[in-house]
Amino acid sequence: MKRKQKGILAVILILLIGVGIYAYEQHEEAARKAAAQTLTLSGNVDVREVTLAFRESDRVKDILVEEGDTVEEGQVLARLDTDELNINLRKTKAQIAAQESTVNKLHNGTRSEEIAQAQQKLKAAQAAASNAQGIYERRQAVYDSVQGVSEQDLDNARSQAEAKQAEVDEAKEALNEALNGPRSEDIQAAEAQLQALEEEKSREEYLLSQYELRAPMKGVIRSRLLEPGDMASPSTPVFKLSLLDKKWVRAYVKEDDLGKIYEGQTAKVYIDSQKDKPLTGQIGYIADTAEFTPKTVQTDELRTALVYEVRIYVDDDDNVLRLGMPATVKIAL
Repeated sequence: MKRKQKGILAVILILLIGVGIYAYEQHEEAARKAAAQTLTLSGNVDVREVTLAFRESDRVKDILVEEGDTVEEGQVLARLDTDELNINLRKTKAQIAAQESTVNKLHNGTRSEEIAQAQQKLKAAQAAASNAQGIYERRQAVYDSVQGVSEQDLDNARSQAEAKQAEVDEAKEALNEALNGPRSEDIQAAEAQLQALEEEKSREEYLLSQYELRAPMKGVIRSRLLEPGDMASPSTPVFKLSLLDKKWVRAYVKEDDLGKIYEGQTAKVYIDSQKDKPLTGQIGYIADTAEFTPKTVQTDELRTALVYEVRIYVDDDDNVLRLGMPATVKIAL
């Protein structure tokens, strides 16, 4: 009885071993088929970077972010010293206020009080001219009759009368100018001067806005290159900003596999820290010309082979990809 049971157990064990071997072979076969239907590429993560610098040259006053900070589009990252620019802006505003008063005065015309003053000056000038003319005529009569005055006194009286008459003419012109009001040319010139000052104010306000360095779009501060007190200039970078809108894996494919892929094809991207959580991407660029295999991915059998660059674009919402990080790309064929 015991021998019979041992025989049955042996048969069962042999069957189990056979089933296990068969299952293993089937699994290996399936794995080989899956591998044959998947193109695996090795590459490195690449991101867009922006070098940020001030438009103007001045001393850095404030640095508001640190390396590794995530910043939003339009966020202020740093400021320059604006004391001199603020002084110029206040001066321009004062000039505008003065010029506005001049323009308003020209538009309002001459006040009635100023016209009355011009009329009184004309009357005074006429009275003085009449008196000077009378003195001249009397001295002329004396000179003609008995020569009781010298020629010098007569000439002085004549000159005085002519000068007083010139003052009358000048007072008349002043009264006419007051009655007619400012000329249109003077008004236009004053308005043009006011417009020029307004444009200068706008220019200074724009320059003041350029004394703040803002993020052009959402990203991560990778490098902080200046500190408060440093001198900034358009040629001196302040930050390096990695953009978060799109990242890609730069990989290379052999010419034999080039016909198996196409732009827009879906791919899975694996990184060492998340081997069980692949990122989804798609092929966005395939190079038109071949190149030698880069050192970062070359192997002994491909050392002299020509390959084509491929970029697999990835939406990295959790920001797990870093510049230069190695990655494995698997493309289902």
